[in-house]
Order: sequence, then structure tokens, then C-alpha cells
Amino acid sequence: MVNKTNPENPIPENPIIKNATCTFCGCVCDDVDLTVDTEAKRIIKAKGACAIGKAWFLEHGVEDRPQALIDGCHASMDEAVEEASQILANAHYPLIYGLSDTTTEAQRQVVGIADIIGGTIDTTSSVCHGPSGMAFQGVGESTATLGEIKNRADLVIFWGANPAESHPRHFARYSVTPKGRDIPNRKKDRTIVMVDVRRTPSTKASDIFLQVKHGSDFEVLWTLRALVRGRKVDPAIEARCGVPLAELEDLAERMKKCRYGVMFFGMGLTMTRGRHFNTSALMSLGTDLNKHTHFVVIAMRGHGNVTGADSVLSWQTGYPFGVNFSLGYPRFNPGEFTSVDLLSRGEADAAMIVASDPASNMPKAAIERLQNIPVIALDPKTTATTKLARVSFTTAPYGISTGGTVYRMDNVPIPLRKALDSPFPSDETVIRAIRKRVTELTADREPITGDLSAKVPA
Repeated sequence: MVNKTNPENPIPENPIIKNATCTFCGCVCDDVDLTVDTEAKRIIKAKGACAIGKAWFLEHGVEDRPQALIDGCHASMDEAVEEASQILANAHYPLIYGLSDTTTEAQRQVVGIADIIGGTIDTTSSVCHGPSGMAFQGVGESTATLGEIKNRADLVIFWGANPAESHPRHFARYSVTPKGRDIPNRKKDRTIVMVDVRRTPSTKASDIFLQVKHGSDFEVLWTLRALVRGRKVDPAIEARCGVPLAELEDLAERMKKCRYGVMFFGMGLTMTRGRHFNTSALMSLGTDLNKHTHFVVIAMRGHGNVTGADSVLSWQTGYPFGVNFSLGYPRFNPGEFTSVDLLSRGEADAAMIVASDPASNMPKAAIERLQNIPVIALDPKTTATTKLARVSFTTAPYGISTGGTVYRMDNVPIPLRKALDSPFPSDETVIRAIRKRVTELTADREPITGDLSAKVPA
């Protein structure tokens, strides 16, 4: 580009970051081209991103904010790390929560801190796809990559999901309209089924829509299991689930006769009556169908790296969320060690919140507990949680100002490309510093064993 008023002083073109990765939702699209305004220190164009992805990139810039706050006052990074470390090291029953919007490298360091301090670590899965994790452990799963779905699936079922609004590029990249190796005619070679309690913007993309009664997913799934196994079903099930038996019989036959089928399921299945029993039934249906054809089941994960959070906890502890280290080894018990429950019962006496904002969306009792205990928050933006935190760190947004790794909803790791320089440290940098200091503070401490109930302040 040439400056016409002064040709000898060329104006540098805005650099373009090719194949950047969008970390807003679980699709983790890695084909976005970002145009960066180096003077304004902002991304001004996100070619290839959906409307949500464009908002994600364009709304993040370098803000004039302090790197750290202690009790609302400016603090140096060293002072904030020391204060946060003292809080965690001296807590009787600390909670670490969030992790769904940061890199796997940072998540791994957080697990180390939870282990060192004998605390509880929980991800946002406990309030969204936690029942999916419980079902995976109970009945197993048959899964695949989204690339395999794009190339092979001729029957695509969405259950309790609305990807048109939650994952806008899912239809075009993976499940409905893309051209695949075995699906050369795009949507013409696929049958799209939507199962939900109401019509949504996603319904328009479906060939078949089954509207089930609210809270009857479990009964519908077990009816399909019976039909797939060739069992007779009482027609009275129609009154219970709201779907004509003939339509369920038709769907069961389509599932058995397809070449390659996939069931995507969302929070309409996990956060309704039945919860993990629903997801267990869906995965069991997938197992039944594999006796007739090839069928896989995939959760429609929300945040950019919530899948990574569950993966990191699983490979480090054996459990996907709600993991407690108070006895010196990992324990898993949803309802006891999950964040909403710990906070609502008033058990946690300190909390570190990483890349999440529970103060804006948790139940009232849990938020009130956060307001009455020392909280450490790491976030690129000012949130309700950072406002109530005793120690608040401003960190660089992952995938925009940091590199690292995230996991797509199908558990495929995707690398991040940095687009903007940031004056703020990454989550991993801050967490590593806290981990190092916490290790020093607890080096001479005896292992915590036995009943902790008497040690937890009221």
C-alpha cells in the first residue's frame, strides 16, 4: 500500500493471520483469517467466522486496565501472586472452578495446584454437560471425529440441541451441507432429524422433526431401544411422550438401515428431567445400533475448551469434573464435590475462578458464598466475579493474544495462533507462578487425612 500524499513513506498493510482458531464455541473453527489493525491494537476483520465468532474476535482488544487488583486497589503481579498463594495455601477447603475458556496447558497447571493444596477442582461441565461425563463412565461411548461425520454420515440426528444458534458453522462445516467423500451431493445424501421439545431455528434444516413432551426424553429413548431390538411397544407410550408410535418406528428403521449414523446431543437432554439417565440411554441406544450398522454419539459442547478441561482432568485424575483431593488422592462424587453444591452448602472457604463468571449465573446461595469468602479470579474482561474477587488478574485472551492448545467437541486437539500482542500475561503464566509459590508455602505441611468437617469454618 502506498501513501499517495507521500509515496516515499509507505503505509504498512494490516497483517493477516491465516487459519486462526476461534475459541468461542466447541466447533473451534480453525480456518478463520484475521486482519489486525496494529495501530489500534485490535482485530478489524474475521473472514470465515460466523456472527458469534466475529463478535468474539472484534470485541477483544488491548484495554487500559491494571494487571492485578487486590481488594480493588492496583497491585503488582508479584504482590497479587503472593496474596493469591497465601489464600489457597491457608484455606481449609478451597475450590477451583471454571477452566472452559483457557488453554489445556493452563488447565494442567491448575490441576497441579488442586493436588498440592488438597482442594476441589471443578469445570463448567458440572452445570452443563456433567451428566454426559457420568454417562460416559457408566456405559461408554462410540465416537468419531467431525471430519469423519462430514465424510461418511448419511443419517444425522440432533437431540435437544439448537446448533443454528449455539454452533452456527456446525451445519456448514460438518453435519448438514458440506460435501463429503461418501456424501458427494451434500444435504441430498443426508437425512437430518431434529428431536426437541419445541421448534427452534435449527428445525428448518431438518427432514424429520419429532416434538417430544418436556421431560419425556428418557421414555422416548428407551422406546427406540426396544424398537431397535425388535420388541413390541405399548401404543400408550404416545400419550406419555407426545410422539406417534409410527414415527418412532420409522426412525428406528432408518437408524438400523443407514450406512453411518450420528446422534449429536445438547443441553436439552442433559439439563432436563433425567439428566445422566437420559445421556446413558442415548449412548446405550448407540451401542444397540452398532449391532446393525455404524453409529456414533457426540456431545455438542459449548465453550471453546470445555472439552479440553474434561480431558485434562480425566488424564490427570481419572475423572472429568468435580474432583476432590482432600484425602491426598482424587475422589469423584457429583453433588458432593461439584461447585454449585459446595458453595450453596457453605463448605468452600476460598475459591479460585479461572476463565469463568459464576457470580453472574450460579444460584443465589452459591453467589452469596462467593461474596463471603476470598476469591481469586483470572479473566481478560471485567465480570461480576472479578468485581467481588479479593485478588483479580487481567490475563490475555486465549486464541487471540496467546498460543496453546484447545480440544474440539470431538476431542481433537487444535493449536492456537496468536494474533495480537498483549501487555497482560497468559493464564498459564499466572497459574504457574501461583503453583510455584503455593508449593513453597506448603512444602513442610503434613498430608491432610480424615474427616475435614470440623476444620471448615461456618
